[in-house]
Amino acid sequence: MQKWHKKTETNPPAVMPRQNDNPSAAPNYAAIDLGTNSCRLVIATPTPTSFRIVETFSKITRLGEGIINNNELSRAAVRRTVGALKVCAGVLAEYAPIYKSRFVATAACRRAVNCQPFLDLVKKETGLALEIISSKEESRLAVVGCIPLLSRNIKRALVFDIGGGSTEISLARTTNSGNTFIEGFVSLPYGVVTVSEAFPSQEMTDLAYNTIIERTHKLLSEFEEKYHIREAIANQEIQVIGTSGTVTVLGAVHLNLPRYNRSAVDGIAMSRQDIDNTIAKIKRLGDEGRKKHPCIGAPKADLTMAGCAIIEGLATFWPISEVTVADRGIREGILLDLMHAHKKNPRHRRRGRPRYPFGKNRNHKFDTKFKGAAND
Repeated sequence: MQKWHKKTETNPPAVMPRQNDNPSAAPNYAAIDLGTNSCRLVIATPTPTSFRIVETFSKITRLGEGIINNNELSRAAVRRTVGALKVCAGVLAEYAPIYKSRFVATAACRRAVNCQPFLDLVKKETGLALEIISSKEESRLAVVGCIPLLSRNIKRALVFDIGGGSTEISLARTTNSGNTFIEGFVSLPYGVVTVSEAFPSQEMTDLAYNTIIERTHKLLSEFEEKYHIREAIANQEIQVIGTSGTVTVLGAVHLNLPRYNRSAVDGIAMSRQDIDNTIAKIKRLGDEGRKKHPCIGAPKADLTMAGCAIIEGLATFWPISEVTVADRGIREGILLDLMHAHKKNPRHRRRGRPRYPFGKNRNHKFDTKFKGAAND
């Protein structure tokens, strides 16, 4: 088991050292999502219907690089990730005080046998305390983050989140009273990083691609038998929402964007034909073409093909006719959770303070209980 020791000559940056220049300003909330592939930070303030993003930071660190070989975080991956988290700590210090925050780590840290030394090093070097969350909590947060995209006319949603080391698929339902709860979920034990490393050839072969599709079908069978999703999707009773780097890349390539634009991609609907045509286009680009594409690039070239295989596995298992593209997920779910908790606590209510986005203005609330959840 690897451990990391590094002498530091300076103290880690303080997260909440200074007072807000404007005492009446809306409070800052912060979330960090440390995944198998990337580190993402968002700072936001609540608004009457949602929240306003104040600052974001995102960097591909591939924390889970090589983890399929020995279930260990490598020194190089840890070094890259700690560097990114130092930047996060610096940004948090700039926007201090942070009223509420939550910093989570997902699949790579769940899997790594040497995760505790990594967490200790992060705390020492950055001052940040990371929380390893379960696949169940990861699924819940992804659904909460996507609630603003839920259709008011469809009471159920299938939300899939393709991560670097796992893929979470959640079936959610909105009641007549506006509460949203999760009926069940399944976690596939692979994501874009682990798939790309399992099939490391420069250009993913048809055999490797089809293997991922077949494995996805097999792992979804029990979930389908329990919840009968296929029939409900065919009857247009379920909205399908996709959140991940691959899904947003599909949206950007579909729109022929000259460079990635979140506002253009987030919330668009792609038909099944759109998805098939875009995946075919990405395949035709080849490895070099994907590296040069302004919406893919070298860091995502191999990961995009792995993600396409997972998406095609989902789209061929269920009769999906349309997918809502979400450039949002765990970070946004954390923020909405924190803001909801603030609103529910009467000690912190002040006249004129923004309302929680799942109140009457949004007609959505979130029930954190899992009903019939699978694969904890």
